[in-house]
Parts: sequence; structure tokens; C-alpha cells
Amino acid sequence: MSGKQLFDDWPERYDRWFETPVGKAVLQYETKLILELLRPGRGERILDAGSGTGLFTRAILAVGARVVGLDISTAMLLYAGEKATLRLFDKLTAQGERGAMLLSSGEKGPPLRYSGVTADMTSLPFADCSFDKSVSVAALEFVADEKRAVAELFRVTRPGGVVVVATLNSLSPWAARRSANARRDPESIFNRVFFRSPVQLLAATSVPGIVRTVVHFGKEEDPSTFDRSERQGEGRETGAFVAARWKKG
Repeated sequence: MSGKQLFDDWPERYDRWFETPVGKAVLQYETKLILELLRPGRGERILDAGSGTGLFTRAILAVGARVVGLDISTAMLLYAGEKATLRLFDKLTAQGERGAMLLSSGEKGPPLRYSGVTADMTSLPFADCSFDKSVSVAALEFVADEKRAVAELFRVTRPGGVVVVATLNSLSPWAARRSANARRDPESIFNRVFFRSPVQLLAATSVPGIVRTVVHFGKEEDPSTFDRSERQGEGRETGAFVAARWKKG
């Protein structure tokens, strides 16, 4: 994959937002939901498709899973690797990972628990049933064909494994505000996104699944009220962050 990609200029800017008070709260609730749905286990091989700067990757690694982070932007993967004190190897290609850009902790020491691959999530460079579980967080917004992307996640996940996909909820005030702001700014990245509702996300595959939302507060609210807003929002479909979970038969 060559040429400048959508998020090549974003790594530091993206992570900085999650260091703000509201960003920290959002990351906390989103990470909690992803871990509850994915339930990563020690030693499991997990694909994180659209892994970006590795915010959620690190939470999955923390439980002892082995993670392959995949992103269309090599700049994002390099930034994730630097934050994890990883070293870049020049275009190493692993079996079943065509043209992979591999990030690893080095040639010696314990087995690798993280590698980064530059690729498109609608055409995953992995063999069928390569992973115990697959997850994609905040990447489906930038994919027009959600059914193809989810089908690819299912393809590379073993039978009995779990697929979790999370995205920005089209029913939320957050999505409405970003769409309104984008209409005033032709250069906004949000002019190129596809927001989806909980029903639309579940419909990305015919496999029965479950869906949940979190982040029921607004950016302008007092952080001390966030927990209360989340409790009040339980069971509603309007949280900013919507995540679906399927089990592959």
C-alpha cells in the first residue's frame, strides 16, 4: 500500500484529545465496554483492525493476549509502536501476512505479543481462521461497505471465536454535531464518514449478535456528572459509542 493515507497526519493530535478531561472519560467507558464484549484471554491471538495509535490495543495486550494491529496508515502504526517501545523492522513478511510491516519487541527475548500490519480492513492479508478473536474500534466510520469489512473479520476468526465492532452511533448527539460542523467545513474529515445506528451495525452480518452503547453525556457537561449520565443511559440506543458482538459458529 502506497501514498498518503487518511490519518497519516493525525497520530499525536488523535491521542492528545484522549488526554483531555472529557477524552479520558470517553476512553474509560469505551475501553470498559470493549473488554466486556471481547473478553480477551491470556495467550489468545487477537486482530485489532483499524488499530490506529493503539489506545485499545494496549488494553488488550495488558491482559496477556497476543495482538496484531492493522491500520491503513503506517504513520499510525509507527506511532503506536513508539509508544509501546517497539522497534520497526523493514518490511518483514510473516506467513499468511502478505506485505506486512512488522513491529516487534526485538529478535531475542520472549515471544512476540504485538505486530503491526499496514492493510485495508476490507481485504485482510490473513488466512482463514487465523485469530481467536477480532475487534475493530472507530474504524468502520471510514468504510462504505460495512458488510464486506465485517465479513472479513469473520473470515479470519476461528469457529467459536468472537467478533466485536464499535463505531460512532448515528443516533447520538455527538454524530449530529459532527455532521453539522462538517457541513460548515468542506475539509473536515467527518464529511467522509458513515455513521451507523445500533440496528444498522447489527445488520452488517446475518449472524445474531448483541449491541450496547455508552457515552451518554455531552462534551460540554460537567465531568462530575458523567457517571450519573452513564447510569441513566443504560439500555438506551443513543450513546455516542455503539458496539456489537457476534460469536462465529
